[in-house]
Amino acid sequence: MQTASPTPATDASDDTRQRLLLVTGLSGAGKSTALDVLEDLGWETIDNFPVRLLDRLVGEPNTATSSGRAPLAIGFDSRTRGLIPHEMVALAKSLAQRDDIALTFMFIDCAGGELERRYNETRRRHPMAQGRTVQDGIAAERELLEPLRRWAEIVIDTSAMATNDLQAQVRNLFGDDKAAEMTLTVSSFGFARGMPPLADLVFDMRFLDNPHWVEELRELTGKDAPVGEHIERDPAFHTSFDQIKQLLLTLLPRYDAQGKSYVHIAFGCTGGRHRSVFSAERMAQGLREAGFSPTVRHRNLASRAADEIEGQRR
Repeated sequence: MQTASPTPATDASDDTRQRLLLVTGLSGAGKSTALDVLEDLGWETIDNFPVRLLDRLVGEPNTATSSGRAPLAIGFDSRTRGLIPHEMVALAKSLAQRDDIALTFMFIDCAGGELERRYNETRRRHPMAQGRTVQDGIAAERELLEPLRRWAEIVIDTSAMATNDLQAQVRNLFGDDKAAEMTLTVSSFGFARGMPPLADLVFDMRFLDNPHWVEELRELTGKDAPVGEHIERDPAFHTSFDQIKQLLLTLLPRYDAQGKSYVHIAFGCTGGRHRSVFSAERMAQGLREAGFSPTVRHRNLASRAADEIEGQRR
C-alpha cells in the first residue's frame, strides 16, 4: 500500500472551513467502497458528479456559511461526464486556494493484474474497454487518469487489500472516535417464537434449569431477582457465562477493527422470558464494565407464560 499522509486540509479540528474531499481512481480499485465508508462516517457523498457543476455545488466563497457544514466527498472517474483531467486539476487547485474550503484529493489505485482478475470474477465490462480487452481498457484509463494520480495528496493502492482493509484505511484517515463507534445490541428471545433474523451471534441458554417450572417464578421474568438467583444456582451458569463473556471481549474489538458498524448479540431460551432475559441483562452489564455501550432489547418479555410453549419439564 502506498499512502501519503493527509494534508492539514483534512484536520477535523478546523471547523471554520468546508471540508471537501475529491475521490477518484481506477475503475474497480475501490472508489465506491471508500465513499460508502465516508458516508458511514457522517460525510455527505456524491458519486460521478458532473465536473462542470462542481463550482456551483461548492458555491461562492463565504466563510460564515461554511462553519458547521457536514464534510463533503465528491467521487468521479473515467465515466464522469465532462472529465478532462488537466482541467480537473486546475479546478481543484483553484478550490484549494479558497480560505473557506479545506480540500483534499485522494486517488484509489490498483495493479492492472488485480483489476483484471476482479473484472473477470464479476464479469463486468470495463468502462473504457469499448469492445477491446479488459487489459486495454485498464491501460487506457490509467493513462487518462495519470495527471490526477500525480496531483493527489493521498494515494491508496488496493492491489493487496481486501475490502475491509480499504475500509479500515479510509476510517483511519478520515474518521473520528465518535463517528466510528460501533453500535452494539444485546437482546433476548424465545426459540419457540422464532429466531431473531438479524443477530450476528446467538447463544442458546436452554441448557440451564428453567424457572418456568417453579410455580412462584413462572409469572416473573429474568429481570426479577428471584429468577436471577434461581438461574445462578445452576452449576453450569457461571462457567458458561464467563466463557461467553470472554469470547465476546475477544471478538468485539476485532469486529470494530474490521469496520463492522452494528453487532447484535442474542440470547435465547425456550419462551424468551427467563433465562435469556437474565443472561442478556447480565452480559450487557459486563460489557458496560468493559467499556462498551450496549443497548438491551427483550423481544418476548411481555409474552404470556404458557406450558405448551415451554414444552415438557425435565
